[in-house]
Amino acid sequence: MFPKEIYIDRRNHLRKAIHKGIILILGNKECPMNYKANQYPFRQDSNFLYYFGIDEPDLAGIIDIEENTETIYGNDPDLEDIIWMGYQESMKEKCHKSGITGSRPWNDLKSDIDKAVGRNRMIYYLPPYRDDRRMQLSFLLGSDYDKTYARASQELIKEIAAQRSCKKEVEISEMEKTMNEVTKAFYVEAMHQIKPGRYEYEITGLIEGFTLERNCRMAYPIICSVNGHILHNHYHGNQMQSGDLLLIDAGAESPLHYATDLTRTFPVSGKYTDLQKDIYGIVLQAEVESIKAIKPGIRYLDIHLYASRIICQGLRDLGFMKGNVDNAVQAGAHALFFPHGLGHMIGLDVHDMEDLGEEFVGYDDDVKRINQFGTGYLRLGKKLKEGYTLTVEPGIYFIPALIEKWMSEKLHSTFIDYEKVKKNISFGGIRIEDNVLVTKAGHKIIGTPVPKTISEIENIMKR
Repeated sequence: MFPKEIYIDRRNHLRKAIHKGIILILGNKECPMNYKANQYPFRQDSNFLYYFGIDEPDLAGIIDIEENTETIYGNDPDLEDIIWMGYQESMKEKCHKSGITGSRPWNDLKSDIDKAVGRNRMIYYLPPYRDDRRMQLSFLLGSDYDKTYARASQELIKEIAAQRSCKKEVEISEMEKTMNEVTKAFYVEAMHQIKPGRYEYEITGLIEGFTLERNCRMAYPIICSVNGHILHNHYHGNQMQSGDLLLIDAGAESPLHYATDLTRTFPVSGKYTDLQKDIYGIVLQAEVESIKAIKPGIRYLDIHLYASRIICQGLRDLGFMKGNVDNAVQAGAHALFFPHGLGHMIGLDVHDMEDLGEEFVGYDDDVKRINQFGTGYLRLGKKLKEGYTLTVEPGIYFIPALIEKWMSEKLHSTFIDYEKVKKNISFGGIRIEDNVLVTKAGHKIIGTPVPKTISEIENIMKR
């Protein structure tokens, strides 16, 4: 945990923003894989971690605005707990680390909420992203299960999203340390191990083992595939062949659960082919120039469109696209090759606060999502502020099913040379991604640079 003063300050900030009522923040329960005693690795709710810091299951926190009290609900360990899991801290000890003086048994949570409901007090809660949390809220509030999600407090969502979006130094340091000591390190090690004849699962296992050995865990399931055109590809059974590109999208999560999220695309043979170099160079230019454009006050939507124009211009120079670049991007023709957003917030979640809703985290009253294929998947579009941490991850992909569909419909044929595209339909995909902090003066890449130029990668991968 961070020092308790950090959690106290966070709760005080929230208390000042929400002027009355009760704020209920649920922790997570453990989740069985296939029977009750065999559970998935526990992951605490990120909002509970942010305000209370206690990384254990079966807890809930209440901040009572009018009564000026803070209470954590949970049970002290009994003898059976100690027999199976060893010494356990008491609730009083756990609460002390969070700067909270009051704790109550878990069963008191329902009766305390019933009292508040009986007095017509406002109870603020966040939208449930797991079914067990939805059922728990329905039970605690005595409300209709089907209406639980819709009745979550937008006021609370907006305040928490605003507070969590601007990272403090302790959070940035946590991300930088994890990037330098774990994520960057396993990428460099992977570069030495990638070679024809090996399997994707060997590199995947190397990354996960490397991360676990350093007291971290994966922030999300590893993407490690020679089929990089499949955006979220979690299959790892392919054998790597000379001429393949291996796209790795992986990031470690720190012991305090701050995420990193990095993507690199490597030549399995150790050297890129000429076409691979050409397309890699376009993606790298889009990534580098997008990072340079980051500063407070600029809309991330505009940076996404800037990256799209770079990609479109580069593909036009290679003959894959044609016509006016600005018109092509406005029409959405570039999305055949770049069908996703440029990036997203990152922090306690790899897609930070996505459980609160992208319309509250990535957009606002001034910046609305563009409902167009490709750009419509942009998770962050609003103006950037100092303290935001986000990803920059442009890519170029040749997706056979998408190409064949657009080609059959002659979609955007004014801007796309389908004959040339069809000849290279098996190219695969390239994505390059870094994590960036928005600073007062502009921006800073989180952690020391991870090799990404063609020369850097080929030098490291020399056989």
